[in-house]
Amino acid sequence: MKRFLISFLFVATLLPLHADGVDSLKSIVDEVVWVVGDEPILKSDIEVTRIQASMDGVRWSGDPDCAIPEQIAVQKLFLHQAAIDSVDKDVTENDIAAEIEGRIEYMVQQIGSREKLEEYRRQSLSQIRQSMHDDLRDQLLIQRMKQKLVQDISVTPAEVRRYFKEMPEDSIPYVPLEVEVQIITLTPKLTPEEINRVKDELRDYTDRINSGTTSFSTLARLYSEDPGSSRLGGELDYAGRATFDPAFAAVAFNLTDPTKVSKIVESEFGFHIIQLIDKRGDKVKVRHILRRPVVSDSSINASLVRLDSIVADVRAGLPPAPIRGQFTGKWTFEDAVAFFSDDKDTRNNNGLMANKNEYGQLKSSRFEMQELPAEVARAIDTLQVGEISAPFQMIDKRGKTVCAVAKLKNRIPGHRATVTEDFQVMKDVVTEKRRTQFLHDWVVSKIKSTYVRLNEQYRDCKFEYEGWIR
Repeated sequence: MKRFLISFLFVATLLPLHADGVDSLKSIVDEVVWVVGDEPILKSDIEVTRIQASMDGVRWSGDPDCAIPEQIAVQKLFLHQAAIDSVDKDVTENDIAAEIEGRIEYMVQQIGSREKLEEYRRQSLSQIRQSMHDDLRDQLLIQRMKQKLVQDISVTPAEVRRYFKEMPEDSIPYVPLEVEVQIITLTPKLTPEEINRVKDELRDYTDRINSGTTSFSTLARLYSEDPGSSRLGGELDYAGRATFDPAFAAVAFNLTDPTKVSKIVESEFGFHIIQLIDKRGDKVKVRHILRRPVVSDSSINASLVRLDSIVADVRAGLPPAPIRGQFTGKWTFEDAVAFFSDDKDTRNNNGLMANKNEYGQLKSSRFEMQELPAEVARAIDTLQVGEISAPFQMIDKRGKTVCAVAKLKNRIPGHRATVTEDFQVMKDVVTEKRRTQFLHDWVVSKIKSTYVRLNEQYRDCKFEYEGWIR
């Protein structure tokens, strides 16, 4: 239950409250029921969580009337500490935008189309992006804060063996079926017409700004596809060069005149125009307008056909004709990864996908099926070890449409963990137990040093953490 609220914040941004939920909220006379530091918790905050949790079938450990506000309060503690430690500087608008786009694409796949999503949510895509922004930013901040708190916690092999030595066999972790997967991805090419369309839009915005017809801020609110900054008139707060995409930073940090609009800049997120607001030391504050080109169906199909050809060459053991003169020996999947894959995260590792934990640290190359991207899991589900999937389309972690093929490198049947075969799994169990205890103790300590006020109705609650009631 400790982690529920983070996932709930995401779920709550995906689905509108049902009519009965809205009616319930309308009947609430809102009031502040808890205060943590300088952060209030409203009665409506608790009711929104309660209604959505009920819709999702969530069961609370303990009395929901006590557990729900306590969990909201715990998130406030992490957010408060994130502000103190300036962790917010590690969460950029680019990070938030990538998360939003990835999740929107996931929702679109689940519901069928963007139009159906807009109809279901009764919001435009731009409004959906804006409604998700703050909750996702908080999720990322909490995640980064937790990562920072537990980053130095580790366990030795001796501690792992000692932990499991006296444990009954039926208490030793059962490792579900796991797989190792290699992947090749190709990014569909944007058509010149689509790129020109987007650039023409940005040139038109620049002309309107320079002529004084419309302000940069107004156009950003109306047209920018950066959900984090568009509602702020395109503003990005003071940030260092490393915070931005390199191409974006190269232009932003060379701006000197706040009345001028930059040239069009291409980044991994799309195309931008930028306007300087202020410079402060090695940081810059700018506003921008982002427009994203739309990948055509024909480009996607061309990438799928290209991947089909690459797989055929791998199965034949022969390199493609253009590189046969450069290559001797049998052409393998690993060779194809090195020559063709666009995925920088896996290309230098023979295409092998890496499984990371919630703290962003590498766990292993093994995945449970539900840990894989859904498209990859479907592609390899019926494969034999060594087989390569048919080409498929997916959304990568940056929110971009890519085409891919996957090879099932290994399948490990479910079994009881052993030190020789599953040391990393067993180490993760012990490490996670240490981290969980550390974070629990940190929350208790933080409660003691933070101003807390709660309504009388909560004073008889049995809370998970000590110190709320004083």
